[in-house]
Amino acid sequence: MWRRRTVAILGALVAVVVILVASTIHWVDSRIQHVTALSGAGNTPGQTILVVGSDSRDGWADDGTVGARTDTIILIHQPESGPTAMISIPRDSYVDIPGYGPNKINAAFAFGGAPLLVQTVEQLTGLTIDRYLEVGFNGVQNVVDGVGGVELCYDSTVNDPYSGLDWTAGCHMVDGVTALAFSRMRYEDPLGDIGRTQRQRQVISAVAHTVMSRETLSNPAKTRRVAEAGLASFAVNDGVNAWGLARMALVVNAAQGQDAVTGTPPIATLDYRVDGVGSTVLLDPDKAPEFWAGIAAGSYEPGSTVGGV
Repeated sequence: MWRRRTVAILGALVAVVVILVASTIHWVDSRIQHVTALSGAGNTPGQTILVVGSDSRDGWADDGTVGARTDTIILIHQPESGPTAMISIPRDSYVDIPGYGPNKINAAFAFGGAPLLVQTVEQLTGLTIDRYLEVGFNGVQNVVDGVGGVELCYDSTVNDPYSGLDWTAGCHMVDGVTALAFSRMRYEDPLGDIGRTQRQRQVISAVAHTVMSRETLSNPAKTRRVAEAGLASFAVNDGVNAWGLARMALVVNAAQGQDAVTGTPPIATLDYRVDGVGSTVLLDPDKAPEFWAGIAAGSYEPGSTVGGV
């Protein structure tokens, strides 16, 4: 549902904030929301940001998930050399959660909030999370509406009651409500979680492109409106100020470029059944170590798509 709700917004908002930081640093600082998240683990080379979408489900149809979960989990890693990577971790990935045992990765947020999710991702990837950004359900909607809508494309006709997406095959200019539904939909997508991650990355790119357009940047009122929507919609780890947010934006923007590496971890099966847990995404245990090592080292070909089934 909104696993990319987070992301979509993230790239865009942070990019806008960068523009405003130099002249309105105190204004930005006073509006940044913080959350305790980082584990304090030893640093690993490069910069790693974890972007998540928190799930309150207020005002949305229930899709069967109980409790607060993370519908979007995206790891952005900028290595010391090589291309920046933006890797979507399917929310149903079957992983070991510290202190709780094997379960879907999004359950870590329900069990222990941001700190436990960060620990789980660090254990999975071998990368220390340096920055954490959490976006609420309304984040994508508010930012998309702030920029006046974005164009999104999907080649199937969809009527999905869970996400609320009513879509005619093709490309359309959409408002925030539709962009959020577009990011959340998975039950009508034959690729399930993988298809959703692809659409969520499309939303992020569309929002980022619109935010950074001449039309937006040349309109101070519009720029401030988008920044206000963004700052009201996300929280970052303790200690991040306006300048820290600007540095995060540089990493996020690098993850939007043509040279960025995108994809998911290697997947063994999209429907791994576990008693008491249900259908999960089983990550490939044989390929995972080499995959994450390549992400950490920046050794993948610029612009490549990696992992997947």
